[in-house]
Amino acid sequence: MTVYIDPPSWPGHGRMWSHMISDVSFDELHAFAAKVGCPPRAFERDHYDVPSHRYADAVAAGAREVSSREVVRLLTQAGLRRPKGRPAP
Repeated sequence: MTVYIDPPSWPGHGRMWSHMISDVSFDELHAFAAKVGCPPRAFERDHYDVPSHRYADAVAAGAREVSSREVVRLLTQAGLRRPKGRPAP
């Protein structure tokens, strides 16, 4: 099981955010997100938005730190990428 997270560098709602993904399945991602306390509403198409104050919690629970570019590459390579404007399969 591998879950990945990029640095909290995305601004929104007065704070910075990370993206947390799986390169295996959405089921794996949802299970990990629940384990670290991410609410279901934080899931957006193919990733969870994680506020900067929860970044260390995700890493401590086993999320692997990668760049934002690597997040996109991993999602695409796994066939799990769901860009805006495209319906889910």
